[in-house]
Amino acid sequence: MTESLADKVRIVMRATTHIRNICTSAHIDHGKTTFADSLLAGAGMISEELAGKQLALDFKEDEIARGITIDAANVSMIHNIEGKEFLINLIDTPGHVDFGGDVTRAMRAVDGTIVLVDAVEGMMPQTETVLRQALKERVKPVLFINKVDRLIREVKLTPEKMQERFTKIIVSVNKFIAAVAPEEFKEKWQVSPQNGSVAFGSAFHKWALSVPYMQKTGLTFKDVYDAYEKDTYNELAKKAPLHKVVLNIVITHHPNPLESQKYRIPRIWHGELKSEVGQALLNCDPNGSVAFVVTKIVIDKHAGEIAAGRLFSGTIKQGMEVYLNGAKKTVRIQQVNIYKGAQRISIDEAVAGNIIGLVGLKDTFAGETVSTEPMEPFEAIKHLFEPVVTISIEAKKPSDLPRLVEVLRQVSKEDPTIKISINEETGENLMSGMGELHLEVRVNRIKTEKNLDVETSTPIVVYRESVLKQSVEVEGKSPNKHNKFYIIVEPLQEGVYQSIKSGEIPEIRLKKKEQGIIDILRKFGLDAKKAQSYVQFFKRNVLVNEVRGEVHIGEVLEMIMDGFEEVMNEGPLAREPCVKLKIRLIDMKLHEDAIHRGPAQVLPAIREAIKTAMLNANALIYEPLQILQIESPAQFLGELSKLVQNKRGQLLGVEQEGEHISVKAKLPVAEMFDLTSDLRSATEGRAHFYIVDQVFEKIPNELQQKIKLAIRKRKGLNPDAEFA
Repeated sequence: MTESLADKVRIVMRATTHIRNICTSAHIDHGKTTFADSLLAGAGMISEELAGKQLALDFKEDEIARGITIDAANVSMIHNIEGKEFLINLIDTPGHVDFGGDVTRAMRAVDGTIVLVDAVEGMMPQTETVLRQALKERVKPVLFINKVDRLIREVKLTPEKMQERFTKIIVSVNKFIAAVAPEEFKEKWQVSPQNGSVAFGSAFHKWALSVPYMQKTGLTFKDVYDAYEKDTYNELAKKAPLHKVVLNIVITHHPNPLESQKYRIPRIWHGELKSEVGQALLNCDPNGSVAFVVTKIVIDKHAGEIAAGRLFSGTIKQGMEVYLNGAKKTVRIQQVNIYKGAQRISIDEAVAGNIIGLVGLKDTFAGETVSTEPMEPFEAIKHLFEPVVTISIEAKKPSDLPRLVEVLRQVSKEDPTIKISINEETGENLMSGMGELHLEVRVNRIKTEKNLDVETSTPIVVYRESVLKQSVEVEGKSPNKHNKFYIIVEPLQEGVYQSIKSGEIPEIRLKKKEQGIIDILRKFGLDAKKAQSYVQFFKRNVLVNEVRGEVHIGEVLEMIMDGFEEVMNEGPLAREPCVKLKIRLIDMKLHEDAIHRGPAQVLPAIREAIKTAMLNANALIYEPLQILQIESPAQFLGELSKLVQNKRGQLLGVEQEGEHISVKAKLPVAEMFDLTSDLRSATEGRAHFYIVDQVFEKIPNELQQKIKLAIRKRKGLNPDAEFA
């Protein structure tokens, strides 16, 4: 079986029009992995009897124990559709918000996504998040309304009422696509039962229907209703097998790499499109130079680092030398793999347009651009939410300390949404993640998979630093007093901040004029000249170069950007990251001799000037807040309101449907530890919450000094020094 799969893949992967790179995406427990089982069974990779129960793509022990997907899993399948063979490269992604980073990275590798929605629950917060991630990467959605059996068995709907329910879900999905999709796809990517881009079914019972399939076979929703009423629903899987219906949708409505790269490349790669490399990328050219983007790294105890990702152009062969653009080094590829869930199958070579695994890319990371020759890297892969919960982690045995540092570096490679901070001076190792579950899973894997005994602190919150007003013009002098930089710091416009947060403006250093970015900035009232002076977007902050007439600026601008990044990573108040800042470089005076304006002179001057300007602009601490959706029986509204107020939170809105309420609330992350158990107590275990969004807001004035000093004390910083 393995041999024949590898042989078939080798043949089909050369026919670019017969490749579909897709992923599943949905809210937690809406049935993605069960759904993937049916596709695997249809390709003859698992038995039909076990499909829906085996959950073949949840193969890690903790995924099986918790009953949730934690890691995205890849599988390459050959499907024969009407006598033609197609290669489907599928990534099954997690649904829990804490593991959303895997979804973000998967979106870089795929061209289409199957959005699953529970027929009873409809669109949920995480459905919106994953759909937003897909549209941001220009990944085309189709819709599968799952768990239709629940409408008949639990909600007792008639066939007519079922169709009303489907219409409501389709309208809400289309409304969201119209609001979030790039302008040219708002209409084009609307899903519709009539054109066959929507299917209905039950992944667990392995059946699906679409309007074209119903017209072809004569099946109706009345047949589905009767099958469940008479308990003969097993027959549905024979009359309307899920894999057949869904794969017809995938082949018809999802683009092949040749089509998708024409509109995806200009969005995710900012190099010169008319260049040789640009043309190879746009045309998914197997004869062009290699351009491969790493989307996931797994550390295998036998093979070392295995980098999965998308090959956008060129042909990769075993034994070939390639260049890592981030690490700036050349490495040799030891193995080229395709995926079959937990298994990797070795092949000699792979061509453009495929999702593959590579062994031999040492010192790589998710988002790395691998190429034949040095090239403009792809845009960094950026998750919608930032890590806001941190724990201190240390080895129980002092002799394990060197190994702990190595393991933590591996963890940050395997999951880039985990941020690791290793302080060589204090010996403190910090691990930041999306939430308590995210950190709990990673710590558990360090103990079980890496066999390292560790202990952790109670969770702490990562704050942000920002300013209230515009500063005066501040001078920064280099240590040799020969170079001077003049800087103003002010709050970043809300519109620009939201565009960076949503991914509309990429976080990059601008090497040339990007007309798309200039057009977005002009929407917020900036004239063309001012928009062109924006030179860097970093962690939701911007650097603006307003200097005119300085001939040597080109030689120091990269160093200025480095200094800007350093302060944005560690602000002056408590060395917390900065947010919502606009740093304006107004003027500079440079020494004529290049030897007197190197990094040792420029960096300290820039750092000092930005920090002093921030203090002058009323620097203050911002805290992370999460916007939650709490689902609960209506009788507990009073208790929920009290709980939110006790946690310094704010009720944003309540929607009631019958005896059920959906409450929107905003809570500080610092007050959210133990929220699950508090919510259980307040509602007799009958409520649960989902994270909708993440924002940063000013901490109340009375808490500013207290929190700043607490952070400085924890970091071992002088509480009385001007700068942290």
